[in-house]
Amino acid sequence: MKHKIGMIICVIAGIICGIYGIMVYSTGSGTGFFAVWIVIGVLLAALGVSFAFQLWKKLPKILVRVIVCLAVAGLTFFCVVEGRIASQLHAQGKAGLDYVIVLGAQVYESGPSMILRYRLDRAVRYLEENPDTVCIVSGGQGYNEPFPEAEGMAEYLISRGISAERIIKEDQSKNTEENIRNSMEYLDRSSSVGIITNNFHVFRAMQIAKDAGLEDAWGIASGSPPRYLPNNMLREFFAEIKYLGRAVL
Repeated sequence: MKHKIGMIICVIAGIICGIYGIMVYSTGSGTGFFAVWIVIGVLLAALGVSFAFQLWKKLPKILVRVIVCLAVAGLTFFCVVEGRIASQLHAQGKAGLDYVIVLGAQVYESGPSMILRYRLDRAVRYLEENPDTVCIVSGGQGYNEPFPEAEGMAEYLISRGISAERIIKEDQSKNTEENIRNSMEYLDRSSSVGIITNNFHVFRAMQIAKDAGLEDAWGIASGSPPRYLPNNMLREFFAEIKYLGRAVL
């Protein structure tokens, strides 16, 4: 009976992951990360089949123990990293910062992408509440973008009533590390700085800011589409591993 229950749980979970991957693909985000969900779905389904045919009993016990130990260690590590990422989902920074840096994301001919609008709308709220804060919008032009992200970001802020005199455009960056390092050219390291980005991205962005030498940096979390938060959290896990790996090497 327990083998059948295990099979059912794994197969259902695999189907859910596959459907979710297709849903992520339908957003047209331009990345292939949706495939990770489909791969996870296939692996879960395969695990379910192994339960159904009791394939684990055909393996040497020592090998089963090693696989279980590795799986438990991997899951524990995953939960720890995801917990650290989740700890910054509601970061609000502090009032009266000298600067805020809005990290760039996809822009289209029609304007900022949905994920970027979340960041910009949060920036608008902060700038309205803190009239002396200067805003740095950071983002270069990707191969699939009609103009630099910083340009589209500045136009959006101005359309929302933020004075152009309060906006500095940094339009050369291609990733988060460049966003922060290039933006630092416009401020002193002792300046108080808020890093505005989506909630799932704040933890890694703050790591990068601290490693870059910003002494008084604060994370300011904007929202993100709730239905895609699982995808963004999983993607951020791999991004965090990649960043830590580069730091160690």
